[in-house]
Amino acid sequence: MPRKSTAKKKSPSATKQTKKKAWVVAVDMGYGHQRAAYPLKHLAHKQILNANKYVGIPQKDRKIWEDGRSLYEKISRMKRLPLVGSAIFGVMDYMQRIEPFYPKRDLSKPSAQLKQIYWLMKKGWGKHLIEMLNKDSRPLICTFFTPAYFAEFHGYRGEIFSLTTDADVSRAWAPLVPKTSRIKYLVPNIRVAERMQLYGIKKENIFLTGFPLPTENIGSVSGEIMKKDLGKRLCNLDPRGIFHRKYEHSLHYYLGQGFCPSSAGRVTTLTFAVGGAGAQRELGREILMSMKKLIQRGIIRLNLVAGTRKEVENYFHDAVVEAGLKPQLGTGVKIISHPKKYTYFAQFNRVLRTTDILWTKPSELVFYTALGLPIIMSSPIGSQEHFNREWLQSLGSGIHQLEARYTHEWLVDWIHSGWIAEAAFNGFLDASAMGTYNIESVVLHGKRSEVHEVHLW
Repeated sequence: MPRKSTAKKKSPSATKQTKKKAWVVAVDMGYGHQRAAYPLKHLAHKQILNANKYVGIPQKDRKIWEDGRSLYEKISRMKRLPLVGSAIFGVMDYMQRIEPFYPKRDLSKPSAQLKQIYWLMKKGWGKHLIEMLNKDSRPLICTFFTPAYFAEFHGYRGEIFSLTTDADVSRAWAPLVPKTSRIKYLVPNIRVAERMQLYGIKKENIFLTGFPLPTENIGSVSGEIMKKDLGKRLCNLDPRGIFHRKYEHSLHYYLGQGFCPSSAGRVTTLTFAVGGAGAQRELGREILMSMKKLIQRGIIRLNLVAGTRKEVENYFHDAVVEAGLKPQLGTGVKIISHPKKYTYFAQFNRVLRTTDILWTKPSELVFYTALGLPIIMSSPIGSQEHFNREWLQSLGSGIHQLEARYTHEWLVDWIHSGWIAEAAFNGFLDASAMGTYNIESVVLHGKRSEVHEVHLW
């Protein structure tokens, strides 16, 4: 059992109320960058803005964004096509690859992707957005690198913060000339902090904050909601008490004597989430078919997260009917979906409070393991997800899926062994849950983060 890292879940200044606000700018592309912005909504001046879809955006700017987004989503969906799909995706992925970290070396040479972004900015891309924000220049938090580059290139007058959203990042996350840049970086782990220095970012411009997680799943800086939910989760994930007997002292130390109340009993709940492009929906169907008898017997409850895509919601609904589980729809099986992203995020966060196991590709959701969520990982899509997977494995809170058609066998074995319970506790111990509060301290109060990590990853 890894030892708990010092002070990683505390940020004393975060409890102070402030009227000061920041611009929070995301991009409407997949889920990752808006999911990172959602927990910061209380810091946002007026509302969270999307750099590619705000009121008044020039048509030429919108088209550049739209062309890039539609190409990425199309290629992501094509990956599941035999032969040609993987080849096409491989070309795109290579262009956005993350170089091996070792040996440590100068990685400041700009990529082709980065050069193209700056070429478009010279033609005026993003200038309108920055002129609009400059009318009320205040700290600017960007959850995607391009708006941060807009701000620096087009002369934004306030502080510029770039929030990185993966456990390791490509060269595109550092500007064209990193050593002279004034952009400050809010990073989720030590690896990204060190990676940004290899890209040429000055150490004093890097803040180790952790990834921003929803406060409705944490509570205050003491984490009372998170700990209460974890206590109930550990009851469900260790029915034979194997994990509890081994780590009784640690559990009482971190969660209190009554962490597993007698009223905690509920059906063990698995949540499967697809990505923003709707990829891996077929995996959700396969899990459903494997688990249907356990669902019918009331042993397992399954949440199928379709996100904002109606076609994925319909696909899951048809699969439920095909499995003969329509009578269990809404109880033993739930489909989580909403056309508006921030409403969907709110729904998803509520579902997580009663989720015992999260099954997803290693996207930005790997950071949610800090809530005490064990994560079963499906195949990564893209270079950054391979690194997310390695980070999650290093914590001991992420486990590779086995064959989905046998989920009803191996998942039950994992639960009975106490292994999944240990994975849940590892995530709570060794990933930072206080990113939202740390970011507030850095951006609005000018204080350095107090996050410390045991793992290089």
